[in-house]
Amino acid sequence: MAYANHDDLLTIAGKTYHSRLLTGTGKFKDLEETRLATEAAGAQIVTVAIRRTNIGQDKNQPNLLDVLPPDRYTILPNTAGCFSADEAVRTARLARELLDGAPLLKLEVLAETKTLFPDIVETLKATDILVREGFQVMVYTNDDPVVARELAKRGCVAVMPLAAPIGSGLGIRNPYNILTIVEEKTVPILVDAGVGTASDAAVAMELGCDGVLMNTAIAGARDPILMASAMRKAIEAGREAFLAGRIPRKRFANASSPMSGLIE
Repeated sequence: MAYANHDDLLTIAGKTYHSRLLTGTGKFKDLEETRLATEAAGAQIVTVAIRRTNIGQDKNQPNLLDVLPPDRYTILPNTAGCFSADEAVRTARLARELLDGAPLLKLEVLAETKTLFPDIVETLKATDILVREGFQVMVYTNDDPVVARELAKRGCVAVMPLAAPIGSGLGIRNPYNILTIVEEKTVPILVDAGVGTASDAAVAMELGCDGVLMNTAIAGARDPILMASAMRKAIEAGREAFLAGRIPRKRFANASSPMSGLIE
């Protein structure tokens, strides 16, 4: 029988979740595949790019909320595609209006199209405005522990450092940076961007991250539904390994059987 700790919950902005895997809704071939992958992942929080996805802006187009209804999922609108604080703030306000005043938001302000790294100066500027306006900001950032600490200090409800460039599938490039962010955390830390396969997700959780958000790793797989299922298991395994506590790394062997009683 599989072990499950039902008291080990993810809490973001006062709301609790059993799943620590957050999934995106872009890049799938259609809304049905989006629905099936989300279900296979066991995700409870799904992120939506307001500038690219219809959640009511266009009454004549298919609506994502018809397959992922807000009464079943926490819809996390994001400001993907924004390259300035002003753009991000305007997109956030639109999202709140479309979602009947829901304050939860993933803030993403990009610096350039080549790397899609975050523009930290504009991110900090947008954070200050949005927090002041009552948004619950989950913020995409780089893997700099100093920046992560500052964003939490400014009122973000979760900090989301990248593992690697968005969509790269490179996995966690700076695990010790992520570890430092986790060790200093005052809000949940969720790895966002760069995950490529299940082992990457497991590593993030083994480092002590509170969760992982991914989209391309699932939607871009040969079989997105199967990959979503694999990611769910990886998140659970990584979390259990973190809670169990791994053995220390040692340079030399340490026999698992007693050495006494050997034939001389």
